[in-house]
Amino acid sequence: MNFHLLDQYLDSLNEEYGIPGLDVIVTREHETVYRHSVGFSDAAGTRPVGPKDFYLLYSCSKLVTMTAMMQLIEQGRATLYDPIGRYLPEWNHMTVMDADFRSKPWDFSPTLREPSHYAQKQVRILDCMSMMAGLTYDLYSEGIQEVLRKNPEATTREVVAGIARMPLLYEPGTHWRYSLGHDVIAAVIEVISGERFSDYLQNHLFDPLGITDLTCHPTDEQWSRLSAVYEFQPDTKKMKLIDHPKNRYMLTPNYESGGACLAGTADSYIKVVEALANGGVGRNGARILKEESVMMFTHSVLSGNLLSEFRTERFLEYAYGLGVRVKTSDRLGWSPVGEFGWDGAAGGYALVDPFQHIGIFYVQHIHNFGEGYNVIHPRVRDLVYKGLNR
Repeated sequence: MNFHLLDQYLDSLNEEYGIPGLDVIVTREHETVYRHSVGFSDAAGTRPVGPKDFYLLYSCSKLVTMTAMMQLIEQGRATLYDPIGRYLPEWNHMTVMDADFRSKPWDFSPTLREPSHYAQKQVRILDCMSMMAGLTYDLYSEGIQEVLRKNPEATTREVVAGIARMPLLYEPGTHWRYSLGHDVIAAVIEVISGERFSDYLQNHLFDPLGITDLTCHPTDEQWSRLSAVYEFQPDTKKMKLIDHPKNRYMLTPNYESGGACLAGTADSYIKVVEALANGGVGRNGARILKEESVMMFTHSVLSGNLLSEFRTERFLEYAYGLGVRVKTSDRLGWSPVGEFGWDGAAGGYALVDPFQHIGIFYVQHIHNFGEGYNVIHPRVRDLVYKGLNR
Protein backbone atom coordinates (compact mmCIF):
# COMPACT_ATOMS: atom_id res chain seq x y z
CA MET A 1 0.00 0.00 0.00
CA ASN A 2 1.15 3.48 -0.84
CA PHE A 3 -1.14 6.47 -0.34
CA HIS A 4 1.19 9.31 -1.26
CA LEU A 5 -1.02 10.38 -4.21
CA LEU A 6 -4.03 10.54 -1.91
CA ASP A 7 -2.02 12.52 0.63
CA GLN A 8 -1.01 15.02 -2.05
CA TYR A 9 -4.55 15.37 -3.33
CA LEU A 10 -6.12 15.92 0.09
CA ASP A 11 -3.40 18.40 1.03
CA SER A 12 -4.13 20.38 -2.16
CA LEU A 13 -7.84 20.90 -1.52
CA ASN A 14 -7.48 23.96 0.67
CA GLU A 15 -5.43 25.79 -1.93
CA GLU A 16 -7.58 24.62 -4.85
CA TYR A 17 -11.04 25.06 -3.33
CA GLY A 18 -10.55 26.71 0.04
CA ILE A 19 -11.75 23.70 2.02
CA PRO A 20 -11.00 24.67 5.64
CA GLY A 21 -10.82 21.13 7.06
CA LEU A 22 -11.40 17.50 6.18
CA ASP A 23 -10.90 14.02 7.57
CA VAL A 24 -10.58 10.67 5.80
CA ILE A 25 -10.60 7.14 7.24
CA VAL A 26 -10.04 3.94 5.24
CA THR A 27 -10.46 0.47 6.70
CA ARG A 28 -9.65 -2.90 5.19
CA GLU A 29 -10.78 -6.09 6.87
CA HIS A 30 -10.84 -4.90 10.50
CA GLU A 31 -7.86 -2.61 10.33
CA THR A 32 -7.54 1.14 9.80
CA VAL A 33 -5.11 1.33 6.90
CA TYR A 34 -5.31 5.07 6.29
CA ARG A 35 -6.18 8.20 8.25
CA HIS A 36 -5.48 11.71 7.06
CA SER A 37 -6.74 14.98 8.46
CA VAL A 38 -6.19 18.38 6.87
CA GLY A 39 -6.83 21.92 8.10
CA PHE A 40 -8.69 23.26 11.10
CA SER A 41 -12.04 22.57 12.71
CA ASP A 42 -12.56 26.11 14.02
CA ALA A 43 -12.96 29.28 11.99
CA ALA A 44 -10.02 30.96 13.74
CA GLY A 45 -7.67 28.26 12.51
CA THR A 46 -6.38 27.37 15.97
CA ARG A 47 -7.78 23.82 16.38
CA PRO A 48 -6.40 21.25 13.94
CA VAL A 49 -8.90 18.70 12.65
CA GLY A 50 -8.96 15.79 15.08
CA PRO A 51 -10.84 12.62 16.02
CA LYS A 52 -13.11 14.36 18.54
CA ASP A 53 -14.58 16.76 15.98
CA PHE A 54 -18.35 16.50 15.63
CA TYR A 55 -20.13 16.72 12.26
CA LEU A 56 -23.70 17.09 11.03
CA LEU A 57 -23.92 14.02 8.81
CA TYR A 58 -27.22 14.77 7.07
CA SER A 59 -27.93 12.16 4.37
CA CYS A 60 -25.06 9.93 5.45
CA SER A 61 -27.74 8.98 8.00
CA LYS A 62 -29.53 7.09 5.23
CA LEU A 63 -27.01 4.25 5.22
CA VAL A 64 -27.59 3.73 8.95
CA THR A 65 -31.39 3.87 8.60
CA MET A 66 -31.29 1.29 5.81
CA THR A 67 -29.13 -0.98 7.95
CA ALA A 68 -31.74 -0.76 10.73
CA MET A 69 -34.58 -1.56 8.32
CA MET A 70 -32.65 -4.52 6.92
CA GLN A 71 -32.26 -5.89 10.44
CA LEU A 72 -36.05 -6.07 10.76
CA ILE A 73 -36.43 -7.61 7.32
CA GLU A 74 -33.73 -10.16 8.14
CA GLN A 75 -35.64 -11.10 11.29
CA GLY A 76 -38.82 -11.70 9.29
CA ARG A 77 -40.67 -8.83 10.94
CA ALA A 78 -41.21 -7.10 7.58
CA THR A 79 -40.53 -7.64 3.88
CA LEU A 80 -39.46 -5.29 1.11
CA TYR A 81 -42.86 -5.68 -0.51
CA ASP A 82 -45.03 -4.89 2.50
CA PRO A 83 -47.30 -1.88 2.00
CA ILE A 84 -46.42 1.01 4.26
CA GLY A 85 -50.09 1.09 5.26
CA ARG A 86 -49.67 -2.20 7.09
CA TYR A 87 -47.66 -0.28 9.70
CA LEU A 88 -48.87 3.30 9.16
CA PRO A 89 -52.63 3.11 8.41
CA GLU A 90 -52.87 6.68 7.08
CA TRP A 91 -50.80 5.49 4.09
CA ASN A 92 -53.53 3.07 2.94
CA HIS A 93 -55.44 5.63 0.86
CA MET A 94 -52.91 7.74 -1.03
CA THR A 95 -53.68 10.05 -3.92
CA VAL A 96 -51.59 10.86 -7.01
CA MET A 97 -51.56 14.24 -8.74
CA ASP A 98 -53.32 14.27 -12.13
CA ALA A 99 -50.64 16.32 -13.92
CA ASP A 100 -47.43 14.75 -15.19
CA PHE A 101 -44.81 15.69 -12.59
CA ARG A 102 -42.18 15.72 -15.35
CA SER A 103 -43.81 18.84 -16.82
CA LYS A 104 -43.18 20.70 -13.56
CA PRO A 105 -39.97 22.34 -12.25
CA TRP A 106 -37.57 19.92 -10.56
CA ASP A 107 -38.41 21.31 -7.11
CA PHE A 108 -42.18 21.25 -7.63
CA SER A 109 -44.30 20.08 -4.71
CA PRO A 110 -48.09 19.56 -4.93
CA THR A 111 -50.52 21.29 -2.58
CA LEU A 112 -53.48 19.77 -0.79
CA ARG A 113 -55.69 21.26 -3.51
CA GLU A 114 -53.72 19.71 -6.35
CA PRO A 115 -56.10 17.86 -8.72
CA SER A 116 -55.45 14.21 -7.93
CA HIS A 117 -56.86 10.69 -7.99
CA TYR A 118 -56.56 7.63 -5.79
CA ALA A 119 -53.37 5.66 -6.29
CA GLN A 120 -53.79 2.34 -8.04
CA LYS A 121 -50.85 0.83 -6.13
CA GLN A 122 -49.86 0.78 -2.48
CA VAL A 123 -46.65 2.51 -1.39
CA ARG A 124 -44.34 -0.30 -0.32
CA ILE A 125 -41.32 -0.43 1.96
CA LEU A 126 -39.26 -1.05 -1.18
CA ASP A 127 -40.63 2.13 -2.76
CA CYS A 128 -39.66 4.29 0.23
CA MET A 129 -36.22 2.72 0.48
CA SER A 130 -35.49 3.14 -3.23
CA MET A 131 -37.03 6.62 -3.69
CA MET A 132 -39.85 5.33 -5.92
CA ALA A 133 -42.76 6.22 -3.60
CA GLY A 134 -43.79 9.42 -5.38
CA LEU A 135 -42.81 11.65 -2.45
CA THR A 136 -40.98 14.99 -2.52
CA TYR A 137 -38.30 16.41 -0.21
CA ASP A 138 -40.51 19.36 0.73
CA LEU A 139 -40.13 20.07 4.45
CA TYR A 140 -42.59 22.96 4.06
CA SER A 141 -45.49 21.01 2.55
CA GLU A 142 -48.93 21.84 3.94
CA GLY A 143 -49.23 18.40 5.48
CA ILE A 144 -46.05 18.82 7.51
CA GLN A 145 -46.67 22.46 8.40
CA GLU A 146 -50.18 21.75 9.69
CA VAL A 147 -48.74 19.14 12.03
CA LEU A 148 -46.10 21.58 13.28
CA ARG A 149 -48.64 24.35 13.86
CA LYS A 150 -50.75 22.04 16.00
CA ASN A 151 -47.79 20.57 17.85
CA PRO A 152 -44.34 22.21 17.64
CA GLU A 153 -42.93 19.14 19.42
CA ALA A 154 -44.49 16.57 17.07
CA THR A 155 -42.99 13.10 16.94
CA THR A 156 -41.59 11.23 13.95
CA ARG A 157 -44.80 9.25 13.66
CA GLU A 158 -46.93 12.41 13.71
CA VAL A 159 -44.91 14.27 11.08
CA VAL A 160 -44.84 11.23 8.78
CA ALA A 161 -48.64 11.12 9.07
CA GLY A 162 -48.60 14.70 7.77
CA ILE A 163 -46.49 13.65 4.79
CA ALA A 164 -49.15 11.05 3.94
CA ARG A 165 -51.76 13.78 3.45
CA MET A 166 -50.00 15.14 0.38
CA PRO A 167 -50.68 13.88 -3.17
CA LEU A 168 -47.92 11.73 -4.61
CA LEU A 169 -46.03 12.96 -7.66
CA TYR A 170 -46.58 9.69 -9.52
CA GLU A 171 -47.93 6.17 -9.15
CA PRO A 172 -45.73 4.30 -6.62
CA GLY A 173 -42.97 2.28 -8.25
CA THR A 174 -43.14 3.99 -11.66
CA HIS A 175 -40.50 6.76 -11.33
CA TRP A 176 -37.50 7.81 -9.26
CA ARG A 177 -37.34 11.05 -7.27
CA TYR A 178 -35.11 11.83 -4.31
CA SER A 179 -37.47 12.32 -1.39
CA LEU A 180 -38.45 11.83 2.26
CA GLY A 181 -38.85 8.07 1.92
CA HIS A 182 -36.18 7.32 4.51
CA ASP A 183 -38.05 9.45 7.03
CA VAL A 184 -41.11 7.28 6.43
CA ILE A 185 -38.94 4.21 7.01
CA ALA A 186 -37.89 5.63 10.40
CA ALA A 187 -41.57 5.70 11.41
CA VAL A 188 -42.04 2.13 10.15
CA ILE A 189 -39.07 1.03 12.27
CA GLU A 190 -40.70 2.62 15.32
CA VAL A 191 -43.98 0.78 14.78
CA ILE A 192 -42.39 -2.62 14.10
CA SER A 193 -39.86 -2.43 16.92
CA GLY A 194 -41.96 -0.58 19.49
CA GLU A 195 -38.95 1.68 20.10
CA ARG A 196 -38.30 5.30 19.32
CA PHE A 197 -36.15 5.48 16.17
CA SER A 198 -33.10 6.89 17.95
CA ASP A 199 -33.45 4.29 20.71
CA TYR A 200 -33.62 1.53 18.12
CA LEU A 201 -30.38 2.76 16.53
CA GLN A 202 -28.70 2.99 19.91
CA ASN A 203 -29.83 -0.43 21.11
CA HIS A 204 -29.35 -2.44 17.94
CA LEU A 205 -26.52 -0.68 16.08
CA PHE A 206 -24.53 1.75 18.16
CA ASP A 207 -24.26 -0.12 21.47
CA PRO A 208 -23.35 -3.46 19.82
CA LEU A 209 -20.60 -1.78 17.77
CA GLY A 210 -19.30 0.24 20.71
CA ILE A 211 -20.29 3.58 19.15
CA THR A 212 -20.51 6.44 21.65
CA ASP A 213 -20.38 9.57 19.46
CA LEU A 214 -23.19 9.11 16.91
CA THR A 215 -26.64 10.44 17.74
CA CYS A 216 -29.84 12.17 16.62
CA HIS A 217 -29.71 14.36 19.73
CA PRO A 218 -26.26 15.83 20.42
CA THR A 219 -25.52 16.81 23.99
CA ASP A 220 -24.17 20.23 24.91
CA GLU A 221 -20.73 18.66 25.21
CA GLN A 222 -20.99 17.19 21.71
CA TRP A 223 -22.22 20.50 20.28
CA SER A 224 -19.16 22.15 21.82
CA ARG A 225 -17.01 19.94 19.58
CA LEU A 226 -18.92 20.78 16.38
CA SER A 227 -16.60 21.48 13.49
CA ALA A 228 -17.17 24.90 11.93
CA VAL A 229 -19.81 24.77 9.20
CA TYR A 230 -19.47 26.69 5.93
CA GLU A 231 -21.46 27.43 2.80
CA PHE A 232 -19.86 27.77 -0.62
CA GLN A 233 -20.62 31.09 -2.31
CA PRO A 234 -20.76 30.53 -6.10
CA ASP A 235 -20.38 34.22 -6.95
CA THR A 236 -17.16 34.71 -4.96
CA LYS A 237 -15.97 31.08 -4.96
CA LYS A 238 -15.38 31.50 -1.22
CA MET A 239 -16.44 29.55 1.86
CA LYS A 240 -18.72 31.57 4.16
CA LEU A 241 -18.94 30.62 7.82
CA ILE A 242 -22.44 29.72 9.07
CA ASP A 243 -22.65 31.45 12.44
CA HIS A 244 -25.36 29.36 14.10
CA PRO A 245 -25.46 26.00 12.34
CA LYS A 246 -28.33 23.64 12.94
CA ASN A 247 -29.85 20.60 11.27
CA ARG A 248 -32.87 21.98 9.41
CA TYR A 249 -34.15 18.44 8.87
CA MET A 250 -34.79 18.08 12.60
CA LEU A 251 -38.20 19.73 12.38
CA THR A 252 -39.03 19.41 16.09
CA PRO A 253 -37.14 18.26 19.19
CA ASN A 254 -38.91 14.90 18.81
CA TYR A 255 -38.79 14.43 15.05
CA GLU A 256 -36.04 12.01 14.06
CA SER A 257 -35.39 12.15 10.33
CA GLY A 258 -34.38 8.75 8.99
CA GLY A 259 -32.81 10.58 6.09
CA ALA A 260 -30.77 13.20 7.92
CA CYS A 261 -30.90 13.12 11.73
CA LEU A 262 -27.43 11.89 12.66
CA ALA A 263 -24.46 13.85 13.91
CA GLY A 264 -21.21 12.39 15.16
CA THR A 265 -17.51 11.87 14.77
CA ALA A 266 -15.77 10.24 11.84
CA ASP A 267 -14.41 7.57 14.20
CA SER A 268 -17.94 6.62 15.23
CA TYR A 269 -19.50 6.64 11.78
CA ILE A 270 -16.76 4.52 10.21
CA LYS A 271 -17.64 1.71 12.62
CA VAL A 272 -20.97 1.22 10.82
CA VAL A 273 -19.25 1.38 7.43
CA GLU A 274 -16.57 -1.09 8.54
CA ALA A 275 -19.12 -3.57 9.88
CA LEU A 276 -21.06 -3.53 6.60
CA ALA A 277 -17.83 -3.94 4.64
CA ASN A 278 -17.04 -7.07 6.64
CA GLY A 279 -20.21 -9.07 6.21
CA GLY A 280 -22.10 -7.28 8.97
CA VAL A 281 -19.50 -7.85 11.71
CA GLY A 282 -17.83 -4.99 13.57
CA ARG A 283 -14.22 -4.81 14.67
CA ASN A 284 -15.31 -5.86 18.16
CA GLY A 285 -16.92 -9.03 16.80
CA ALA A 286 -20.51 -7.83 17.11
CA ARG A 287 -22.78 -8.81 14.23
CA ILE A 288 -25.37 -6.27 13.12
CA LEU A 289 -26.46 -8.03 9.90
CA LYS A 290 -26.00 -11.37 8.22
CA GLU A 291 -23.68 -11.33 5.23
CA GLU A 292 -26.53 -12.20 2.85
CA SER A 293 -28.44 -9.17 4.11
CA VAL A 294 -25.45 -6.90 3.49
CA MET A 295 -25.15 -8.29 -0.04
CA MET A 296 -28.72 -7.19 -0.76
CA PHE A 297 -27.35 -3.64 -0.83
CA THR A 298 -25.09 -4.52 -3.77
CA HIS A 299 -27.96 -4.77 -6.28
CA SER A 300 -29.86 -2.01 -8.03
CA VAL A 301 -33.61 -1.63 -7.77
CA LEU A 302 -33.78 0.62 -10.82
CA SER A 303 -33.82 -0.25 -14.51
CA GLY A 304 -34.89 1.35 -17.76
CA ASN A 305 -36.37 4.84 -17.46
CA LEU A 306 -36.06 4.84 -13.68
CA LEU A 307 -32.31 4.39 -13.99
CA SER A 308 -32.14 7.32 -16.41
CA GLU A 309 -34.06 9.46 -13.90
CA PHE A 310 -31.50 8.68 -11.22
CA ARG A 311 -28.31 9.08 -13.18
CA THR A 312 -26.72 12.49 -13.44
CA GLU A 313 -23.22 13.50 -14.45
CA ARG A 314 -21.87 12.30 -11.12
CA PHE A 315 -23.73 8.98 -11.09
CA LEU A 316 -22.91 7.55 -14.51
CA GLU A 317 -21.37 4.42 -12.98
CA TYR A 318 -24.07 3.99 -10.32
CA ALA A 319 -27.68 2.97 -9.93
CA TYR A 320 -29.89 3.24 -6.84
CA GLY A 321 -30.63 0.24 -4.68
CA LEU A 322 -32.08 -0.28 -1.21
CA GLY A 323 -31.64 3.28 -0.05
CA VAL A 324 -28.06 3.60 -1.30
CA ARG A 325 -26.20 4.23 -4.53
CA VAL A 326 -24.72 1.02 -5.92
CA LYS A 327 -21.98 0.77 -8.54
CA THR A 328 -23.15 -1.06 -11.64
CA SER A 329 -20.38 -0.28 -14.14
CA ASP A 330 -16.67 -1.02 -14.07
CA ARG A 331 -15.95 1.40 -16.91
CA LEU A 332 -15.61 4.33 -14.54
CA GLY A 333 -13.81 4.34 -11.21
CA TRP A 334 -11.45 1.94 -9.49
CA SER A 335 -13.95 0.46 -7.03
CA PRO A 336 -15.74 -2.81 -7.86
CA VAL A 337 -19.25 -3.24 -9.18
CA GLY A 338 -21.52 -3.66 -6.18
CA GLU A 339 -19.86 -1.21 -3.78
CA PHE A 340 -22.47 1.02 -2.19
CA GLY A 341 -22.99 4.01 0.09
CA TRP A 342 -24.23 7.59 0.08
CA ASP A 343 -23.22 11.16 0.90
CA GLY A 344 -24.48 14.12 2.92
CA ALA A 345 -25.51 17.75 2.49
CA ALA A 346 -22.30 19.08 4.05
CA GLY A 347 -20.04 16.88 1.92
CA GLY A 348 -19.71 13.64 3.87
CA TYR A 349 -19.11 10.52 1.75
CA ALA A 350 -19.40 6.85 2.70
CA LEU A 351 -18.34 3.84 0.62
CA VAL A 352 -18.86 0.18 1.54
CA ASP A 353 -17.05 -2.52 -0.44
CA PRO A 354 -18.15 -5.92 0.94
CA PHE A 355 -16.11 -7.80 -1.67
CA GLN A 356 -12.66 -6.53 -0.70
CA HIS A 357 -13.85 -5.59 2.82
CA ILE A 358 -13.00 -1.91 2.33
CA GLY A 359 -14.70 1.03 4.02
CA ILE A 360 -14.16 4.71 3.26
CA PHE A 361 -15.48 7.76 5.08
CA TYR A 362 -14.60 11.28 3.93
CA VAL A 363 -16.02 14.21 5.85
CA GLN A 364 -16.00 17.99 5.45
CA HIS A 365 -18.50 20.62 6.62
CA ILE A 366 -19.49 22.67 3.57
CA HIS A 367 -22.97 23.22 2.15
CA ASN A 368 -23.80 24.03 -1.48
CA PHE A 369 -20.45 22.74 -2.76
CA GLY A 370 -21.07 20.73 -5.91
CA GLU A 371 -17.40 20.08 -6.61
CA GLY A 372 -17.31 17.96 -3.48
CA TYR A 373 -19.71 15.44 -4.97
CA ASN A 374 -18.81 15.71 -8.64
CA VAL A 375 -15.02 15.81 -8.35
CA ILE A 376 -13.66 15.21 -4.86
CA HIS A 377 -15.65 12.14 -3.80
CA PRO A 378 -14.88 10.05 -6.92
CA ARG A 379 -11.28 11.23 -6.88
CA VAL A 380 -10.85 10.19 -3.24
CA ARG A 381 -12.47 6.83 -4.03
CA ASP A 382 -10.13 6.14 -6.92
CA LEU A 383 -6.99 7.27 -5.09
CA VAL A 384 -7.87 5.01 -2.14
CA TYR A 385 -8.06 1.99 -4.44
CA LYS A 386 -4.88 2.99 -6.27
CA GLY A 387 -3.11 3.30 -2.93
CA LEU A 388 -4.40 -0.06 -1.70
CA ASN A 389 -3.21 -1.77 -4.88
CA ARG A 390 0.30 -0.32 -4.86
